[in-house]
Amino acid sequence: MKSTHLLAGALTAIVATSAAAEGELNLYSSRHYDTDERLYTDFEDATGITINRIEGKADELIARMESEGANSPADILLTVDTSRLARAKNAGILQAIDSALLEEKIPTNLQDSDNQWFGFSQRARIVFFDKEDVTNPPATYLDLAKPDYKGQVCIRSSTNTYNQTLLASIVTHHGEDIAKDWAAGVVANMARAPQGGDTDQLRGVISGECEIAVSNSYYFARSIRKDVKGVSDKRDMLGWVFPSQDAEGAHMNLSGGGVAAHAPNKDNAIKFLEYLASDQAQQYFSNGNDEFPVVSDVELAPSVSALGSFKADTVVLSDVAKNIPTAQKIFNEVNWK
Repeated sequence: MKSTHLLAGALTAIVATSAAAEGELNLYSSRHYDTDERLYTDFEDATGITINRIEGKADELIARMESEGANSPADILLTVDTSRLARAKNAGILQAIDSALLEEKIPTNLQDSDNQWFGFSQRARIVFFDKEDVTNPPATYLDLAKPDYKGQVCIRSSTNTYNQTLLASIVTHHGEDIAKDWAAGVVANMARAPQGGDTDQLRGVISGECEIAVSNSYYFARSIRKDVKGVSDKRDMLGWVFPSQDAEGAHMNLSGGGVAAHAPNKDNAIKFLEYLASDQAQQYFSNGNDEFPVVSDVELAPSVSALGSFKADTVVLSDVAKNIPTAQKIFNEVNWK
C-alpha cells in the first residue's frame, strides 16, 4: 500500500495520469486511525486493487479537491461527521452513484438524499457525569440547559463538527427558537470555556473541574479496550446517559464517504464503498475503533457493547445537514466560544 501524509500547511502531491489506472484507487481520507490499515490491506488482498492514500484534515482535503477540479486524481473522500460530508457535497466535489448493495445495506437515514455520500460507522453523543456528585443527570440534550446544572458542564467549542451536527439535529427536531434557547442555556451552565477534544471533557469530570460532560461514545469505549491516560484508571467514577430515550433517541455522529466528482477509477471507488458495508469491514469499525456499525446484525466489540443498549436517533441526516448553517449562526448569537 502506498501512503502519503499531509502535514500541517503542506499538501503532498500525487501523480495523476490522464487515463484511469486499472487496478488502483486514490483515497483521500481524514480518518486518522491506525486500525483502518486493516480495512485497506484486506480490500487490496481481496480485489488486487492498490490503494494510494492521501491523509489530512477534512477541510484541507476538501479544499484540495476543489482546487484540483476536473484534474483531481481523487476517487474517494472518506471523512468524519455529517457536517463535513455535507460540506463536500455542497462544494461539488462528490457525485451521485448507483449501488443496489449500498441502498440495501446502509439505512436510508444514513445516506445522502442524492446518493452522493453514505455512512459506514457511527458514534453516539453521550452525557457523562460524576456518579458521586450527580444524582439526577440530564435525561435529554435539552436538559443540559436547565439552571439545575449551572457551572457543571464541560463541552467542546462551537467550531467542533460534532457539536455543530448535534445542534443542527436539535434545530431539526425542535425548531430554531428552542435550539437557540438550548445553546444559550448550555453556555450559562459551562464549568469552563470550551477547550480540548472529547477525551478532555471526560478528564474534566474525572479531575473535578466539572460534573457533567458531553462526549462521543468511542472516546469512552476506547478507555475500556486500552489504556487512555487520565481516563482508564478512573473510569469507574463515570456514569453515562444515552439522552432522549423517551423522545427522538441518542444523537449519532457519522463517519462516511463518497465517490469524487471526477474519479478516474469510479468502478473501483464504488467497489471500495461496497466493501466498507460488508460485515467484515463493519466489524473492523467496531473492534478496531470502538464505533457502532451501520449495518444491522453486525456483532459489537466488547468495548462498545459494554455501554449498553439504547435507542438511536433515526432522523434523516441529509435533513440535519441542511440545518448546519443555522446551527453555526446560533452558536455565534449566543457567544458559544
